[in-house]
Amino acid sequence: MKIGVPLFLLRPERMAAVALRAEELGFESVWLPEHLVFPVDIASRYPYSPDGGAPINPATPLLDPFILLAQVAARTSRIRIGTNIYILPLRHPIATARMAMTLDLVSGGRLSLGVGAGWLAEEFAAVDVDFASRGARTRECVRAIRALWTEEEIEFRGKFFSFGPVRFEPKPVQKPHPPILVGGETPAALRRAAALGDGWYGVRHTPESAAAQVANLRAELAAAGRADVPFEITVSVGYGNLEAADLERYAAAGVDRVVVLPWTRDREAE
Repeated sequence: MKIGVPLFLLRPERMAAVALRAEELGFESVWLPEHLVFPVDIASRYPYSPDGGAPINPATPLLDPFILLAQVAARTSRIRIGTNIYILPLRHPIATARMAMTLDLVSGGRLSLGVGAGWLAEEFAAVDVDFASRGARTRECVRAIRALWTEEEIEFRGKFFSFGPVRFEPKPVQKPHPPILVGGETPAALRRAAALGDGWYGVRHTPESAAAQVANLRAELAAAGRADVPFEITVSVGYGNLEAADLERYAAAGVDRVVVLPWTRDREAE
């Protein structure tokens, strides 16, 4: 079982030091979430809480995960670095492919690119991107990025993005390319992950809920003709300490990696 640590809730100047300590302790990976901008008032339904309320302060500082992870990569040598989750349809796929390739290059081939379609409609409106088509845009982005990373001359024609023929050099260090983990819990998100992803990133799962989603993913992989394709299952498990028995239960559920936050913010100390 691979065990990852999110760098969530840390001050930016501490992230590299924490990642280095995680590497020294034998953790497999560190992860950073991403948003481009928060609206003053959030009306969108948050998909990871029972009541749909977003536990987000709009004044929360937002920093670019690729730049922060480049700093982490410079201070470490082995631990993998990943995004959980990069909101893919907010940007042009060439721009994302370039930034992610650069991070894979400077890290020596340690990037796992976790991507998703997004849930915050107001964020899409702020940059004039259609929210309703975000799923289809995500599919096109994944296909375009994979083509840019693997093909010598790339010509892409889609509904939302079209370009080429172009050259895209250099290619990523990892071959054929950095793994693309597709996030999301809805049936549509699971279908996207099964059809296009090298894996799936799930949020806030118990072993039992993870097992249910893994079964759904296996069915979708079979339907997509990809039942025998390597496919990595990652789930975040929130706060707390995991015992060996807990890891065994996640492994039995079909999970390959758990991402656990081993600390909580001490507000009184701030």
